Amino acid sequence: MASSMSPTTTKRKGPLENNNQNKSKKSHWSAALSDALDDESVRLYRDDLCTVIRDKFPKAKIHLLVMPNEHITDLKCVNDTHVPLLKHMLKVGKEVAEKIAAKENATGSFAQFRYGYHAIPSLALLHMHVISQDFISPSLKTKKHWNSFTTSYFLDASDVIDDLQANHAIRVDVARMRKLLDNELQCHECPHTFPTIPKLKQHLMTHIY
Repeated sequence: MASSMSPTTTKRKGPLENNNQNKSKKSHWSAALSDALDDESVRLYRDDLCTVIRDKFPKAKIHLLVMPNEHITDLKCVNDTHVPLLKHMLKVGKEVAEKIAAKENATGSFAQFRYGYHAIPSLALLHMHVISQDFISPSLKTKKHWNSFTTSYFLDASDVIDDLQANHAIRVDVARMRKLLDNELQCHECPHTFPTIPKLKQHLMTHIY
């Protein structure tokens, strides 16, 4: 006897609907910085070659991103013809950071900056980080966050330029760099290590001057 119950039906999403959703998600993630280039509300500086914005999720009191106006995906896409551009980005990053620090009366760790690139960036579009060395921020939450700025995972902008001039390209040992993100939490100012981010942050206050 055939069952009197009707089979459960599930509405299936068509290929076009699925494609549009996937495209939207992908576009949202990869285009985040590209969109910021044209957003005057977050722009701190812009010239013919580059644009400076504040990081949306800063890992320190002052955390800026310097991006080329030309679309360059990441360091793997640069060559020695880009050296003048990277030098200009570094120059602009220093100038903007110094102006902001002066405006905010920043001193000590708040006015000390590092300039560089993540070996494996989380967002598409080449961007140079300008970050004050206080690391005081609620957005600094994980070991990955900390190690991405305080180990050799963070490629100094000057070293990148030198490497590019010497070797015509930037080569990254992906496996080694990924391991660095799992390093223990070590203070960037002294040899002390910590089991958790809250304990590290508490210690960082002893270096604020």
